[in-house]
Amino acid sequence: MSGIDEFRAEVRRWLEANCPASMRTPITNEEMVWGGSRVSFQNEDQRIWFERMRDRGWFAPDWPSACGGGGLGPREQRVLEQEMLALGCRLPQYNLGIWMLGPVLLEFGTAAQKSEHLPRMARGEVRWCQGFSEPNAGSDLASLRTAAVRDGDDFVVSGQKTWTSDGDKADWMYALVRTDPQAKKQQGISFIMVDMKSPGVTVRPIELISGTSGFCEVFFDGVRVPAKNVVGDINQGWGVAKRLLEHERAAMSKFTEGGAPSLDALVVAAPYLAGGGPVWRDRMAAALMDQHAFSLTARRLQEMALAREDVAGPGSIMKLVQSEQESAKYELLQQLMGHRGLSMEGEGFTADERAVCRLWLYTKSYTIAGGASEIQLNLIARRVLGLPA
Repeated sequence: MSGIDEFRAEVRRWLEANCPASMRTPITNEEMVWGGSRVSFQNEDQRIWFERMRDRGWFAPDWPSACGGGGLGPREQRVLEQEMLALGCRLPQYNLGIWMLGPVLLEFGTAAQKSEHLPRMARGEVRWCQGFSEPNAGSDLASLRTAAVRDGDDFVVSGQKTWTSDGDKADWMYALVRTDPQAKKQQGISFIMVDMKSPGVTVRPIELISGTSGFCEVFFDGVRVPAKNVVGDINQGWGVAKRLLEHERAAMSKFTEGGAPSLDALVVAAPYLAGGGPVWRDRMAAALMDQHAFSLTARRLQEMALAREDVAGPGSIMKLVQSEQESAKYELLQQLMGHRGLSMEGEGFTADERAVCRLWLYTKSYTIAGGASEIQLNLIARRVLGLPA
């Protein structure tokens, strides 16, 4: 037996012994555990699974042990993912700090930044949010105006961010700020980490059509942030942000594979397909085939990444396809279910029917979050197809 086979057997034994049975079932949005200073559990099994994976270092399995990670190599990490998927193990926590900011700090952070932030991330003790978009700087992110003015050992930050996911629940924010107002667009921008408890930070939830408030506006009124919190060089934050966005697209896949808050579309659609015609069955079959093909392609890209091949271009394609496929799937379910899929609450509707309505509304954000589909098409045109700007 090879070393990787022995590791696989060890991982399988450990997961079988440590992952509670209830944590091997499909997860809903309400059951997702988010790491942070205010982490909460709905039941004892969630807490057990969270703590056992945390203590093993497998919240960040590929990080160095010195940073609180599991110290696994790329192939061992892939084995862990495969075995969790095979057993149906839920993700023990959802954590954008680990998935997005952590890799950036490992690459660009100072020794002090790594020492201060990475171990707490790796233990699920801090919840991070992203401060990129602004009211007049969404798709054209380089037009951002939130200003950071140097004052001794600090920067004084003033401005506004919007569409900040779970900003009202976050402990810290990583943000883009303009540190040189005279520089052209992408130049003069810095990447900085902000403690959300700092005086002058105000957070206001934005109510969505789904009835939830997952997004927020964040206002900065003379917020003092230590200059040591700048990641990378001052005025060179655009390159850091581009690297983070590569990790963002990978992070979004966490919500669609290995413990995603998703419905089994075929199970939900079955009662309606039984009385429908062949056209409906063909459309549903096509949607499910597309979904399966996407999953297989995602695994192929993971293998390409392990072989150190450049997957930046295909990553943009996958984000585009994933967004459009999810939106199309729920549009199809809505059409198939008719009025039964148009209520989020009320008597006479099943839990699945209410969930379809919520998710159908939520998919309206899929083609915007993590980079709008139109932006992804531009990236694909330039970086993959080599078309002129």
